[in-house]
Amino acid sequence: MSSEVAARRDAKKLVRSPSGLRMVPEHRAYGSPFGLEEPQWVPDKECPRCMQCDTKFDFITRKHHCRRCGKCFCDRCCSQKVPLPRMCFVDPVRQCAECALVSQREAEFYDKQLKVLVSGATFLVTFGKSETPETMVCRLSNNQRFLVLDGDGHYEIEITRISTMRILTEGLPPGGGSMRASGMLLQYTVPGAEGVTQLKLTAGEDANTSKRPAVAWLAAMHKAAKLLYESRDQ
Repeated sequence: MSSEVAARRDAKKLVRSPSGLRMVPEHRAYGSPFGLEEPQWVPDKECPRCMQCDTKFDFITRKHHCRRCGKCFCDRCCSQKVPLPRMCFVDPVRQCAECALVSQREAEFYDKQLKVLVSGATFLVTFGKSETPETMVCRLSNNQRFLVLDGDGHYEIEITRISTMRILTEGLPPGGGSMRASGMLLQYTVPGAEGVTQLKLTAGEDANTSKRPAVAWLAAMHKAAKLLYESRDQ
């Protein structure tokens, strides 16, 4: 893919929706696989009372719509303005208490774990039924749409084509504690090919490479998988 074509696909535009300003892809098909669609707002005529505390709306008690779930609430139950990058909002938007908690937890992914995924880490990579792993750097593309592997060769796997993502773990460390991620098993489809292709990533460790960045990358990818499946189920 040429850089010019890639730039066109990654182009964004500023749009105004009833919920606020959003910076969205010019081509909807090229949006982030972790994104969520804006919800339909519950019509005003269908919510005479707050959907949380049951307070009746009137000229003093105004109704507000949560930008994440679209339900109607009074100001007390929908007062927080929280960033919502999964819907591409430029500024923090009004959300109900329940949705605000979810969005705040997701903020860690966008503020920290997404940067880990884009930076990448070194793995031993096994393609399909091959018995010989290759040392490769695995990272998430800047537009979040591809898993990129670089070593002796260059491979790109479209995130939306991943059907199964399973984190592999190793035994308990000396002295106890929780099990640590040691690798990841992926199954994905290839355009024009039948069936699924399998890919295994193993966190390797040698004189030049520490396991720690790979383990952190796997933990971030585990979180990304949860967001991906949630976006698909929307």
